[in-house]
Amino acid sequence: MTATDGLVYVIDDDPYIRESLQELLRSVGRRAWTYESARKFMAGERPDEPSCLVLDVRLPERSGLEFQRDLREAGIRMPIIFITGHGDVPMSVAAMKAGALEFLTKPFRDQDFLDAVDRAIRLDKECRENAVVLNELRERYDELTPREREVLALVVQGKLNKQVAADLGLSEITVKVHRANVMRKMRAQSLPDLVRITDKLDAHAKGMG
Repeated sequence: MTATDGLVYVIDDDPYIRESLQELLRSVGRRAWTYESARKFMAGERPDEPSCLVLDVRLPERSGLEFQRDLREAGIRMPIIFITGHGDVPMSVAAMKAGALEFLTKPFRDQDFLDAVDRAIRLDKECRENAVVLNELRERYDELTPREREVLALVVQGKLNKQVAADLGLSEITVKVHRANVMRKMRAQSLPDLVRITDKLDAHAKGMG
């Protein structure tokens, strides 16, 4: 990933802050779109590419912390870097607990800000790549029949074919056929590979819960 990858959104009601951050980001080859309010950000377009949000804690209409919650509830997920001239410990703790990547108090060093943006863009890129992989795995899982899913659940527990057969009331030969179909449809090269795939699916399902 190069320095020009990704898009940085800056929401701050201070025009001087918006302009200075945009110029700073441009100086290292990064694109930045700026907004004076959360409402204008939501009304604008958001290209489907790695991005992050630089968000002032104190905004007109809704605070940055409230807007962070709004984004989460709307299913809009991107790394958030909070900036504030009035930050305190409880505020920063609340922001980080809600998923913020960084909390910078003005005036902050240019390099600290740029480093935070680099981390945020890289994190969003990795999340997007993982989402593509997970979507592909989910599509493979959806191709399994209900019986094949039952066999899969028992196989990844380490049970032998005869144990799976006993649990499901099937013949061992039938279990072997189902197991082969599971391996083929999930594109697993081995049992450990199948376990890793199901672990990813389980972790994703728990994260969405």
